[in-house]
Amino acid sequence: MVEIPKGTGGTRLGVPTVADRIAQMVVKRALGSYVEPYFHADSYGYRPGKSALQAVGVTRERCWKYDYLLEFDIKGLFDEIDHDLLLRAVEKHTDCRWVRLYIERWLVALSRQADGTLVECTPGTPQGRVSPLLSNLFLHYVFDKWMERHCPDHPFARYADDGVVHCRSTEEAHALQARPKERLGECGLELHPEKTRIVCCNVRTPPRVGVHQKFDFLGYGFRPRMVRSRSGKMFVGFTPAISPSAAKKIRQRVRRWRLNLRTSVSLEDLAAAVNPIIRGWVQYYGAFQRSTLISVLRHIDRHLVTWVKRKYKKRGRYLKRAMRWLGQVAHYQPGLFAHWHLARPFPAE
Repeated sequence: MVEIPKGTGGTRLGVPTVADRIAQMVVKRALGSYVEPYFHADSYGYRPGKSALQAVGVTRERCWKYDYLLEFDIKGLFDEIDHDLLLRAVEKHTDCRWVRLYIERWLVALSRQADGTLVECTPGTPQGRVSPLLSNLFLHYVFDKWMERHCPDHPFARYADDGVVHCRSTEEAHALQARPKERLGECGLELHPEKTRIVCCNVRTPPRVGVHQKFDFLGYGFRPRMVRSRSGKMFVGFTPAISPSAAKKIRQRVRRWRLNLRTSVSLEDLAAAVNPIIRGWVQYYGAFQRSTLISVLRHIDRHLVTWVKRKYKKRGRYLKRAMRWLGQVAHYQPGLFAHWHLARPFPAE
């Protein structure tokens, strides 16, 4: 194994070979058939039939019923899993010797450093297809079952190492914050001090010291917003929409496309190249408070206007003329770009 850099900084163990990846897929399918029926219903990460959008939807509904929640993040989950506890959990669910043998070999495999030296692995699971399953199995006993047994009145939603636990009061939230921290510490894990906090979900409750009014979960930002009821009336509700950090990543991704410089291709070619990515954004971030996503996707239209100005010199002399031309294209071809069906980019007249 070798060290792979993480997007948030630092490194983690990785499995680079194709043979190991194939073997991990086989082990994942074999072990998954044993452990999947035992997993908690509110565990949503890396499970068949479960998704991040389901976790966001459940959290959204519970924020209307509970006034407070504890947002938590487990620090370095994949790097700090105790091997002995994990192997005990695996043995509890399968007596298949080859499955246990392969998992044990992956956990204790030597890691090759940048200078070529081999180092014995510390606690943690190597990156690969079986790693999410093993982490879910570990947290099933460390957190999910423990919460079900000791805190049955506090519903939670967990996606891998991120999660929220709902409470009725600040007193409950403060008391609950200490108990999982102690439980995770007993099993070699630690709550992230900066990403674990108490949040008030009741828009009518005045702010309190040490209690936040918003939080981010799985790319969605939860905070008080103006929403429209089914009868058409506007009111303030605690609802999710695409988070500022996710919106920033989308704008950075669009900027890296350099659409304004790709004047050698047609508008249809541009659409074919970027539409698969845009559809993914619309499908995920457009599930809740779609209007917020539309304002983010307008960033694509601004780059397209710059493309028009560089591509067609006569239209590019004036900004309004380029915007009008792009609006006419969207009027006659509303499905050309995947986000145009949400809102037309510019007026055609």
